[in-house]
Parts: sequence; C-alpha cells; structure tokens
Amino acid sequence: MEAMDADEFEKLVVDELDALPDEMVDGLDNVVFVTEDRPEDGTLDILGLYDGVALTDRSDYGFGELPDRIILYREPLLDIATDLGDLKDQIHITLVHEIAHFYGINDEQLHELGWA
Repeated sequence: MEAMDADEFEKLVVDELDALPDEMVDGLDNVVFVTEDRPEDGTLDILGLYDGVALTDRSDYGFGELPDRIILYREPLLDIATDLGDLKDQIHITLVHEIAHFYGINDEQLHELGWA
C-alpha cells in the first residue's frame, strides 16, 4: 500500500476504535492507545503491542499506576495492507487482538477464536 503519514494513520486508528462495540471498550480502565512507526527493534513483523498488566493478572494495581498502552505500528500495518479497506480491516483486527490481551486472553485463545 502507498505511504500514509502518521496523522492520517492515527485518524484511521481512532475511527476504528470508535467503531468497536461498547461492551469491548467500556471496561478499558487506565489504557491509552498510541501509534508508532515501528517497534523498537525495527521489525515489520509486529502489528501491535499490549504493554501493561492484564486484568486477570492484577492484584495491587490501582490509583497512581501508569496507564497500560496499546500500540499500533504504522509501517508494519501499511506493509501488509493491499488497499485502504484492507488497512482498516487490519487495524480493526489488531485493536481487537491487543484489547483481548488487556482482558487476559492469550494468543492461543485468540487463535482458537480466529483473532490471531
């Protein structure tokens, strides 16, 4: 797919996030969504990342904690997308995948559900 600047990509991510069902996003507490060009290692193999403590693993988590982050990587997503519609689909899938990690759903379970 052709290049897309960071602002345009971020707008697509926000649009796809807004389109997710309320029951999926209403429980997201202390989570921020960010976009970055690539993962720190520079790979194009990682589309997104959940950086935080899953709900199922929290014990003393509470007030004053830094927010968890869900990161979507622009260049890897652009690299796999064939057109704008496909990019939107890939962003949607990546958001669902990373939000699932927040809720404690691992990659094996996501694979069984068709989201990995």
